[in-house]
Amino acid sequence: MALDQKKVGQLVAEHMAALEAHYGDEYEIGDVCSIVEILGPHGSTVRVRSSDPRSHVTVGLLRVAEATLLEAYQPDE
Repeated sequence: MALDQKKVGQLVAEHMAALEAHYGDEYEIGDVCSIVEILGPHGSTVRVRSSDPRSHVTVGLLRVAEATLLEAYQPDE
């Protein structure tokens, strides 16, 4: 059975729409990194792919993404 690509395609389309609405035509997309969890009968695994093959670039993108998400996360006080 082939992997269903709808979830990835929908997320990317929504992300592109949000980026275009926020940034307009004056910007361009730099490096891109995708993280996908694969679920199966023996558990799950995570796959990562980046547009730049250099690991230090991918790790940098992941660290900035983590910091951005954690900054936005505000637990209830």
